[in-house]
Amino acid sequence: MHPPDTGGYGPPITEDDAEDLLRCICFKTGPPKAVGVELEWFIHDAARPRSALAPDRLEDAHQRVRELPLTSLLTFEPGGQLELSSPPAASLMECLDTAAADLEAVRRALRPAGLALTGLGLDPWHPPRRHLRSPRYDAMEAFYGRTAPPGRIMMCSTASVQVCLDAGLDEPGPLGHSRRWRLAHLLGAVLLAAFANSPFSEGRSTGWRSTREAVMARVDPVRRLAPPLDGAPRTAWSTHALDAPVMFVRTPEGPWQVPDGLTFRRWLRSGGPRPPTADDLHYHLTTLFPPVRPRGHLELRMIDAQSGRDGWRVPVAVATALFEDPEAAETVYRAVKPLAEIAAAPGNPLWTTAARDGLADPEIRAAAALCFTAALEALPRLDASRAVVDAVAAFHERHVLTGRSPADAAADELAALPSLDAQPFARPSGRT
Repeated sequence: MHPPDTGGYGPPITEDDAEDLLRCICFKTGPPKAVGVELEWFIHDAARPRSALAPDRLEDAHQRVRELPLTSLLTFEPGGQLELSSPPAASLMECLDTAAADLEAVRRALRPAGLALTGLGLDPWHPPRRHLRSPRYDAMEAFYGRTAPPGRIMMCSTASVQVCLDAGLDEPGPLGHSRRWRLAHLLGAVLLAAFANSPFSEGRSTGWRSTREAVMARVDPVRRLAPPLDGAPRTAWSTHALDAPVMFVRTPEGPWQVPDGLTFRRWLRSGGPRPPTADDLHYHLTTLFPPVRPRGHLELRMIDAQSGRDGWRVPVAVATALFEDPEAAETVYRAVKPLAEIAAAPGNPLWTTAARDGLADPEIRAAAALCFTAALEALPRLDASRAVVDAVAAFHERHVLTGRSPADAAADELAALPSLDAQPFARPSGRT
């Protein structure tokens, strides 16, 4: 008997195999000690940021950066956004210093070409335009073209700061993986509001502080959601991942297949269009975009890219302090728990309010103030530099205490440009 043809992607797996793999690979527990960051940036003309870069100029920018000896992993998103993923660092300062050094190298490489990096959660000037061509992105665009047109905006026009933290210990308490998993989702709305930084789309005001989150919420009713938080994290995530729709089935030749309504569990049970493999399962996980994605560690995905050269350091420092310092973690958990409803984040009114109103919402602002206070107290215990503590304190005073998310400052600057006119974006209601 010939073995099943899996297209060269490895041996087939069963449903039990898939569940075992998910429990093992998504929550790797141990003492929290590593931190990382993934930084996404738009590349714009330094003198004329509203002018769309010609494809050959954007490709030249990519090639200049590819030639650099970076410590971080360099990748590019479908719309040409640049992404730097730092290696796991043993401390907050090691993470920040590594990423900062790589960013400085990138900026130096782009400067002679008259190009600069722009940190905003969503491109404020240009419609989505795909730059990269690959079977993955072709299939992804076909999938979203059929199911959710805003998916093209997500692919080509968004950028974020993703903070990566260890999953935690196999024990109760503030450093336990179950508590950290829950805290990430409860705290997520506060981080979203505090760092909301995408008030414009295609030259118009959208009415949202984080239009990026508004776009993400419209992309997929399952793929963007977190699993229920009232169960064991490993079981809940395993169930969620297997019951999520398959975006595409890879093929050795030709375009990848884009099945309609096929969940990974159904694929395992049916064995078609070809038997799935462990490699297919790993690839499937990369097509799920919840606000907190378990990848062995916890990947916090709700934070918009930040403006300025070093604005990205603040969310990394705050998130790290609130998770890695036990005293801060316990304080913040008790503070944000009453805010959240027992519903799958981000599909609840709290997250909608955070994206729409940001720190202007009084309850969210009060929670953010407590979180920043706890972070400022914890950062010296994590050996954060004076410059990092000062940056967090300055952000606290400028944004949190005044109830003005970064989006409000960005809106003031962008609204002054003659090409920007107010234009409402779809706005579902938040909390009442």
